[in-house]
Amino acid sequence: MGHGECGAYAGHGAAAGPGGEQQVTLRTPAELADALPYLLGYRPEDSIVLVALHDGETKGRFGGRARLGIPPHTDDWPSVTQQLAHGLVTGSERRGAKPESMVAFLCQDPAGGESARDVMERLRPLAQLLRRACGALDVPVVEALCISDGRFWSYCCPGNGCCAPDGEAMGLPGTSVLAAAATYAGLQVRGTLRELRARLMPWETAAALQQEAALDTAQAALVPRILEAESRADVAEETLAVVRRAMERLAAVPTMASTLDADLRDDELIGHDDAATMILGLQDRATRDRAAEWMEGDEAKPALRLWRALARRCVGPYGEHAAAPLTLAGWVAWSTGDELEAREALAMALAADRDYLFARLLHQACNEGLDPESIRRCLRAERRGRELPTTTTEAGAEAAPDVAEQPGEVTTAVDASPGDMASVASADKACGNGSRRRRRSRPERSPVTRASRRSPGGPAQQRRPRSTDGASPGGRRSARAADGPSGRARARRAVDGQGAKQEGTHVDEQP
Repeated sequence: MGHGECGAYAGHGAAAGPGGEQQVTLRTPAELADALPYLLGYRPEDSIVLVALHDGETKGRFGGRARLGIPPHTDDWPSVTQQLAHGLVTGSERRGAKPESMVAFLCQDPAGGESARDVMERLRPLAQLLRRACGALDVPVVEALCISDGRFWSYCCPGNGCCAPDGEAMGLPGTSVLAAAATYAGLQVRGTLRELRARLMPWETAAALQQEAALDTAQAALVPRILEAESRADVAEETLAVVRRAMERLAAVPTMASTLDADLRDDELIGHDDAATMILGLQDRATRDRAAEWMEGDEAKPALRLWRALARRCVGPYGEHAAAPLTLAGWVAWSTGDELEAREALAMALAADRDYLFARLLHQACNEGLDPESIRRCLRAERRGRELPTTTTEAGAEAAPDVAEQPGEVTTAVDASPGDMASVASADKACGNGSRRRRRSRPERSPVTRASRRSPGGPAQQRRPRSTDGASPGGRRSARAADGPSGRARARRAVDGQGAKQEGTHVDEQP
């Protein structure tokens, strides 16, 4: 494809305009290289990117995209390329069709005295491994490009002098036909992946020490109360009250064009003590699930801003605690249609705690293109159930009344949580895929599954040991966490309860 012609539809809808879908034809490697940010929605850095093509090897329609960071150790390259190729092929099959071919991109800028050509040569074995991995699945790579320092090379060049040894200069950003179609459709490239992740990374400023001290104080005060069944509900209400007040403060201040300025202002609106109370309180799954109900309408924007701010406050040895606010940020972003931020936030949540089941399931569901409305229905039903007034039975006990069914609305008993169910996709069945059952009268409880309904203070032998590698969202390790399960980590895991452990590489995949 790099030296021939490739007809392509912008699979992410960049070519869709008032007149409907338009066909966009990319004929050269230069057009492919310029189109990459529009296929992903951001400019990838240090990335392996695979793009699926359907409807033929020489003329194809863009399908799913998958991105993964380039491993620094070459020993990891064979397994990573196999996982990336397998993930995109099987993901495409689940969505309806196996790709006929692939386009591959390796994006990395020079470092340590390298030239762009040095980068291209260093990554050549990675490109070969990627082509072999895709070929083993009967999906050939018809073009493989290296993009470095504003230049690009084709690894598929036949070597007959058609390509310059020093590569070709990239054109001005946004000059390809796909870029023009994306602009016409109102789509924008949102900077680099590093800039997107920076909004969710923990502080590295002097204020981080003050936040860490506030977290130490809050942990000593709150964790024992969360572990006591009698006071756990009180802590949940106190935490959610602080969350509501913080959201009101954020909602009262308009958004700003600069994301950096907006985040700095949001940080100023949240005190260290309040942030610590919310971070520690959200380690309780029941509280976290209730916080997930702020996912739409006027509540969604301030909620997302708050979850980002709390993720930035999980400093020092509290990096693992970021899994909760990062997962909530990913959930709200997905619920409001921002799949790019959703994937990144959920991937960072899994970097903070690879066993965090809510993040893992949401990440998988988002990558598979499932509809978040199924989960929203669950959360709406739980919220309505709490807000209804209680009625007194003949025996004098209080019970929640049945929810009146509205035309066209499903009101079903929900025992599974979007946070910890065996599959997020099962929420559609649990929360109304055509059935019309009435809500059972039962005591209020968080919509969590049987696996997570154990009290956080349950017997230690019922909880599976969790990873103690101490990885933070940005890949940094906390020295104290890396040395072993610190008191902070043990307390957090006791609050969080047991989670199902699953291994695997987390791939940013777009349908």
